[in-house]
Amino acid sequence: MTEVTAVILAAGEGKRMKSKYPKVLHQICGRPLLGHVLAALEDLCTEKIVVIGHGAAEVKAAFGSSVRYALQEEQLGTGHAVMQAAPLLSGRGEVMVVCGDTPLLSSETLGELLKEHRRTGAAATVLTALVPNPFGYGRIIRSAAGALEKIVEEKDADDREKAVAEINTGTYVFAAELLLDVLKRLSNKNSQGEYYLTDCIALLIGKGLRVSSFCLEDYRHALGVNDRNQLAQAAFLLRQQINQRLMNSGVTMVDPAATYVDIDVRVGPDTTLFPNTSLLGSVEVGMGCSIGPNTEIKDSILGDNVTVRHSVLSGCKLADNVTVGPFAQLRPETVLREGVKIGNFVEIKKSDIGKNCKIPHLSYVGDAQVGNHVNLGAGTIVVNYDGKEKHCTVIGDQAFVGCNSNLVAPVTIGKGAFVAAGSTITKDVPPGALALARAKQVNKDKLADRFIESGKSDDF
Repeated sequence: MTEVTAVILAAGEGKRMKSKYPKVLHQICGRPLLGHVLAALEDLCTEKIVVIGHGAAEVKAAFGSSVRYALQEEQLGTGHAVMQAAPLLSGRGEVMVVCGDTPLLSSETLGELLKEHRRTGAAATVLTALVPNPFGYGRIIRSAAGALEKIVEEKDADDREKAVAEINTGTYVFAAELLLDVLKRLSNKNSQGEYYLTDCIALLIGKGLRVSSFCLEDYRHALGVNDRNQLAQAAFLLRQQINQRLMNSGVTMVDPAATYVDIDVRVGPDTTLFPNTSLLGSVEVGMGCSIGPNTEIKDSILGDNVTVRHSVLSGCKLADNVTVGPFAQLRPETVLREGVKIGNFVEIKKSDIGKNCKIPHLSYVGDAQVGNHVNLGAGTIVVNYDGKEKHCTVIGDQAFVGCNSNLVAPVTIGKGAFVAAGSTITKDVPPGALALARAKQVNKDKLADRFIESGKSDDF
C-alpha cells in the first residue's frame, strides 16, 4: 500500500469569524470544521499532520493524540505552513494537502483526486472547480492545449487571468520526495510577502514535470469557511446532504428545510421527522418512530415505534413503544423501558422507569428507580435534593401514587403500595400498604364570604 500522509492547514486566526475560538473549532452539524476534514481523510491516509498556530492549545485539546502536530508560530503563507510539516514527512509515497476549514470535502472526492494523481503519474495534482464568481481565489491558467501552466493568486493576477472561472481549491496531492525538494526553493517575492504553496506547482512545471488536475462537479463542496455567513452556508449544504441520505434510506421528513440532523445521527426506516426537529450529537433512532414537531434530542438512543412530541431529550435511552410529550424534558441518564408513557410537563432526571409505567403530567422524577406498571398521578414530585446531597427513591412494581404527592428521598414505596393523593411521604411504604400523609381537613361554616368579598373586582 502506498504511503499517504495528509497535511491539514489549520493555523490561521480566522479574523473574520470575530471569535475567541480558533476558526477550525467552530462546529457545523455536530463536528468542528477540522473534524469534518479529518473524517474525510480517515480511510485515505496512513498519517495525518495538522499544522496549528492560532489557538494551538485548544486544537490540541480537541483532537488529542489522534493526529500529529506541526507548529506554525508566524503565519507566512500556505507554503510556509507546509514547510513546518516537512520535518515530519518521510519523503516516501504521497502527500495530500487540505485546508482545515473545508468541511464539505468528502472522502469520495479526495479519493477521486488521489486516483487521478496515480492514473496520470503526475508530480502533483490540483483539485480545481468552476465557480460563478472566482473573486478572491487563485486562478488555474492553462495552455492552449489545456495543460495546467500555473496558478495565479487574485492579487497577482492581471485582468485576463482574473476573468478565468476555474479556481484552485487549495487541495493537492504531491509526490512526497518532489514536494520536499521544491519547498526548499520557495520564495516570498510577491505582493503579499508570503510563501505560496501554489509556487510549488510552478517549480514542478519549471522542472519539466507533469502537474495534473481534477475538477469538482459541484464547486460548493470545496467552499472554505472564513466568516459566519460562510459557516451558515456550509451548514445548510451539509444538512442537505445528510437529509438526502436519510430520506434515501427510508426516513420521511415532512419539511427537510426545517429538520436539523447532525452528521453522526442514525435513523431507522419508516421513521417520520416533523418540522423543527433537531437530532444533535450522537443519536440513534429506531424504525417506525414519530419525532417532533418542535423537538430536540441530543446524545440519546431511541428504540422502535417511539413517539416524541414537543419535547427535549438529552443523554437518554428509550426502549421500544415509548411515548413522550408533549412538553416533556428528559435529562441525562434517564432510561425509559418498553411501553412507558410520559405526558405533558413532566421532567425526568437520572432515573430508570420500568416497563409500561405512566407518568402522565405535571411531575418531576429525579434519582429514582421505578419498577414496572407504576402509575404516578398528576403533580407527583420526587424530592431528591435536601439542599446538600441527592438521594434515591425506589418505587416497586405496580405501585400507585396519587395526584399532588411528594416522595421525600431517600424513601422506598413497596410493590403494589398505594399512596393517597396529596400525601407527603417521608418514610418507607411497605408492599401492598395504603399510605396517607396529609393534614386533616377543617371546614369553617359561613366564613367564605369574608375572603370572597375582599377579593372581588369589577370583572369577577
